[in-house]
Amino acid sequence: MSDRDKTEAEVFEGLLSTIKNTGKQYDVDAITRAYQTALTAHEGQKRVSGEPYVMHPIHVAEILVQLGMDTDTIVAALLHDVVEDTPTTLDIVEKQFGKDVALLVDGVTKLGKIPFSSREEQQAENVRKMLLAMAKDVRVIIIKLADRLHNMRTLSVMRPQKQRDKALETMEVYAPLAHRLGIRAVKEELEDLALRYLDPVAYEEIEHMLELKRDERNQFIDHIKERIIQRIVVQDGKKIHLEGRVKSVYGIYRKVYMNGRSFDEIYDIYAVRIIVDSVIECYNILGIVHDMFRPIPNRFKDYISTPKPNMYQSLHTTVIDKEGIPFEIQIRTWDMHYTAEYGIAAHWKYKAGIQGKDKLEERLAWVRQLLEVQQESEDVEDIVRSIKTDLAPEEVFVFTPRGDVISLPVGATIIDFAYAIHTAVGNRMVGAKVDGRMVSIDYQVKTGNIVEIITTKNPTQGPSRDWLKIVKTSEARNKIRSWFKKERREENIAEGRSELEREFKRNYINLPEPEMREFLTNIAKRQHFASIEDFLAAIGYGGISLSRIMPRIKDDYQRTYRTPEPDPTKLVPKPKKERKGQSGVIVEGLDSCLVKFARCCNPLPGDDIIGFVTRGFGVSIHKRDCVNVLAAMQDETQRDRWVRTHWAASVKETFKSTIEIYATDRQGMIADISIALANMHIQMHSLNAREAKDKHVVIQITLGITGLDQLGNIINIFSKIPGVISVERATQ
Repeated sequence: MSDRDKTEAEVFEGLLSTIKNTGKQYDVDAITRAYQTALTAHEGQKRVSGEPYVMHPIHVAEILVQLGMDTDTIVAALLHDVVEDTPTTLDIVEKQFGKDVALLVDGVTKLGKIPFSSREEQQAENVRKMLLAMAKDVRVIIIKLADRLHNMRTLSVMRPQKQRDKALETMEVYAPLAHRLGIRAVKEELEDLALRYLDPVAYEEIEHMLELKRDERNQFIDHIKERIIQRIVVQDGKKIHLEGRVKSVYGIYRKVYMNGRSFDEIYDIYAVRIIVDSVIECYNILGIVHDMFRPIPNRFKDYISTPKPNMYQSLHTTVIDKEGIPFEIQIRTWDMHYTAEYGIAAHWKYKAGIQGKDKLEERLAWVRQLLEVQQESEDVEDIVRSIKTDLAPEEVFVFTPRGDVISLPVGATIIDFAYAIHTAVGNRMVGAKVDGRMVSIDYQVKTGNIVEIITTKNPTQGPSRDWLKIVKTSEARNKIRSWFKKERREENIAEGRSELEREFKRNYINLPEPEMREFLTNIAKRQHFASIEDFLAAIGYGGISLSRIMPRIKDDYQRTYRTPEPDPTKLVPKPKKERKGQSGVIVEGLDSCLVKFARCCNPLPGDDIIGFVTRGFGVSIHKRDCVNVLAAMQDETQRDRWVRTHWAASVKETFKSTIEIYATDRQGMIADISIALANMHIQMHSLNAREAKDKHVVIQITLGITGLDQLGNIINIFSKIPGVISVERATQ
């Protein structure tokens, strides 16, 4: 029976059954009272799907039970929408269920009643409020993650634009927060659900590829598990627990579509997880695994000695079995496993009643850091940008000369590293050494680098404004802004005035001095500054983004002073130049957009192409006759996202294209193909061969090609190799 066919009472009984199956002590009476309160408060309210609204908080509570959360969290989940959506007040909640539950409900409640100038500003303020409440009690954000997870599971009933907006917010804000809290299952499900609406064509393609290889994959993982059991359990007599894992859809998407790899180049699609009782056993098992399988160089990661910032610990090694198939093995203890699956929920201090500071407080230091960073900036949306960059899943681990580990997002520079150590170190930095060698100021640090920051003793020395264009983290950017704000006020005012004058000139804003001063005074007040000078200084040190507020300024100017737009007939027309699109593709109607090439059809210059606008990941380029395009064109809700594209007049880039050769399985065939490629000076990215029937072989080669003409020439040359029966361009 589906949830739509169940009554509220039946769904709540399911929650109680889940609670009972955990074997943990819960206050069922308090949970039942919370359900009755929510049922009464939400009486008559329906979700967009038509089901009673109270079903939603029950499902949120069930997700939290599965995460192992405590009674107060479950009660707050059942009540999390009553203050926002019903006449029930926070005081009533506190009187009936206590101060802790009221704090949790208040932290989750949105700021819908406060007017904001934009949706982005409202989103940013909601996130800021959540983090403020989370700094007091981390359970706030865990409830919010469960709330968002259930909303994403039921997003299909929403209108298409709402689906895409919610999916983008989930990908940019909630999935990174789940990652930083270490709640892997929630993070991966949020990413996969969001991707389904942001890039449905790619999502369907990856699901299709996984489905095609499902039986093969299960058989392979079972075979590997059996070999490990025979060696470690039967021969060595060790006690272990084994699990098989498949990489998430979004994890594959990041590597295939965003990093430009082929499906066969992803080594960790398959993984086997070995769980043992102690850290010593982890390293012992690693030695046995490397004796059983051949390890791939540079694919070993020790997250036990160097844990990730979200508390994750494991040994990761990628190996190859005798069939030549690469796969990942993860080795961890049971404590590490619970932390990897449930993150911060696995270390729940409220269960044990621990008071005061403990390791949990240390792990939440980044929350306070995010809030402190945001307070340095007048731009409230900085906090969302911080989450997008500073909490990104991809991280690097860099060492100080003393051996301390600093975690930074991928792409971070030595400037970010310096400010991560201390504000004063960043402000007085004049250079840096990486692994003992001097590097430039924009050097991007990599995992394993030992970085030594060189500082000056000159107290007047400070950062450069150009650093704002180089740094990756919001922490570094805001510390640089803060220095200029405090130390260079006159310089900031001059810089801000210069920038404002340039923007005014570009937007044809021109007024006599008295009127201009009145106009600027009104703008400064609207931006919460006491004077024009404070407003100009904020522009100068970067606290205000002028490009963000310029449209509003221009509207106010035209409405107040009614300045006519310049006569287009008097402007000297500039000859139009064809725009050179990213990767040689021009997207009609869009400038400087991110372009990625679909792996389903691998378009080349010369192919008839079309683009699909994804949400947050640029434009995906397909061949017009791609099977996925033909199928997706039938979807009415997606049609307006297809855009016209064409190749630029001159394309110098190379593109990955796969050629499939069907040939006689003779000695020297691969060598002849390699020699032909070398003679043509063609770059080869990968080569895979498999046996076919009747002593034949199928060879797939992925090459770097400039266009259809070169592809035709390659196919012609390969066709002349003795024993080659057919050469075709592969679709995948």
